[in-house]
Amino acid sequence: MDEGRRERKKRESRRHIADVATGLFVRHGFEQVTIAEVAEAAEVSKKTVSNYFARKEDLFFDRQEDILRAISDALRARPDGEPVSAALRRYQHRLLAERHPTSGVFAGIDGFLWVIRQSPALTARALELDHEIEDLIREVLLEEGADRAHARIVAGLLSSALTSISKHSQQRILDGDDLQDVQRAHPAVIDAAFDLVEGGIAR
Repeated sequence: MDEGRRERKKRESRRHIADVATGLFVRHGFEQVTIAEVAEAAEVSKKTVSNYFARKEDLFFDRQEDILRAISDALRARPDGEPVSAALRRYQHRLLAERHPTSGVFAGIDGFLWVIRQSPALTARALELDHEIEDLIREVLLEEGADRAHARIVAGLLSSALTSISKHSQQRILDGDDLQDVQRAHPAVIDAAFDLVEGGIAR
C-alpha cells in the first residue's frame, strides 16, 4: 500500500471512530460512555482508539487539528499587507458558504452542544481549544514581527470574536430558531464581530 493510500485509510479510520463515539455521546452523555464501549461499537480495539486519540475528549472534538490547520493556512497564505482580521473574516464566510461542519451552524449542532453543556470535562476542553486558536494567532503575529504585547492583545480579541460569532448563532439554534434562518443571518453576525474588532467599540 503506498504512503498516500495508507494515510487516507488512517484518516478514514480516525473519522469513523470519532463519528461512532460522538453518536454514543449524544445518545448517552459523555461521562456515561467508556472507551471500551466506543471501541466495541466502532469494531476496533481499545488500543486502536487510544492510538488515534490521546484523550477521551478528543474523540468528541476530533476536528480541532483540522480547524487549527485551516486557520494557520488562512493566515499564512493571505496577501502581503492584509490584516489577520480580514483573513479570518474571509475564512469564516467560506466555512459557512461550504456548510462546513466547523462553521458552527450545521444541522444537529443542538445535540452536539447539549453534550458539551452536560459535561464539565468537555466544557473545560472547549476552553482549551479556544486558547489553542488564540495561541496560533499570536504565533503568526510574532513570526511577522509584532511585539509581544500587540500579538497577545490582537490574538485575544480575534479569538474572542470567533468564539462570540459561534456562541450567538448557536444560542439561537438552542432557543429553537429555524436553522436556515440562523444560517442566513450568520454572515451579518460574522461581519458585525469583525467590524467591531477592526473599528473599535463606540460607547
